[in-house]
Amino acid sequence: MRRILDRVSSRLGDRRKLRDTALAALVPAAACSVALAGLTAWTSTGRAGTPARIRVIDGRLLLPSAGAEQTAAFFRIANEGGSADRLIRVTSPRATGGIALSKHRMTEGNAAYDTAIDSVDIAAGDSLAMSPTGVDLTVSAASGKWRSGDLVPFTFEFRRSGRVTVLAVVVRPGSVSLQ
Repeated sequence: MRRILDRVSSRLGDRRKLRDTALAALVPAAACSVALAGLTAWTSTGRAGTPARIRVIDGRLLLPSAGAEQTAAFFRIANEGGSADRLIRVTSPRATGGIALSKHRMTEGNAAYDTAIDSVDIAAGDSLAMSPTGVDLTVSAASGKWRSGDLVPFTFEFRRSGRVTVLAVVVRPGSVSLQ
């Protein structure tokens, strides 16, 4: 009788081990299925895996006022790719004192001030329109160096897309809309 009970309990133990093994294998298989479904949905949008595609246009550099050591430049930056990117630096051979990314803010008393920022994120499929009330470039320059209509080269450096060189036209303040 004991042998019969040992065989029955052995078979029950084998079934429990089989069931436990099947359940242990089911959890990772279910997680992989959910991940695969998510990736399939993402790739069906056509943007999965595409790199950032940065386009910089509409460069405007304000003609510095007499005696002013700084002026501002404005551009439109579009990311037409499927990945985000970050603007990390802007240079120009014609801006001898350097260029800083700036963000303008308002105080409670409606006074404006700018803050230097290290970088600007450009999300996938998004754009940034630099403006006097948002992000712009503060450009160091001696007055008299540029004339209205001059073209000034700027090189934008992005973390993933690398460098993009564009021209900005020098304009008199108030002669064009910068919004």
